[in-house]
Amino acid sequence: MRRYEVTFILAPTLTDDEVEQSVETFRKVAEEKGAQIVKVDEWGKRRLAYPINKHSEGIYTILTLEEPEAVAVDELERRFKVTDSVIRFLSVRIDLDLKRMEKFKSRRDKRRAASKGRSKKNTDQVAAVKD
Repeated sequence: MRRYEVTFILAPTLTDDEVEQSVETFRKVAEEKGAQIVKVDEWGKRRLAYPINKHSEGIYTILTLEEPEAVAVDELERRFKVTDSVIRFLSVRIDLDLKRMEKFKSRRDKRRAASKGRSKKNTDQVAAVKD
């Protein structure tokens, strides 16, 4: 299963009900295309780094999806392009990054275990010399 983070920014002129409706619509589209919604993270209204379409703020939402192929992500991107309330979006495949992090973590844990074993031997040798 591949994992994707789909981030989109809605125009700050939308009401709370319109924002909820938009997020719910995008969730349903993803689920209809076979994606499993792992998490919906709504950041709310944030200041943009630079103006986009004369907006200095935007309403951020992050959808985390799992699916075997990028069918739902492609459909979401298509809908983002035709929806006027979406001022910016970005889709990123994150399962490769998660796999890489696990690999680095296991290497780090092995190194720590090895260094603890060496430091214990050194401590035992110092104790033996003192006796």
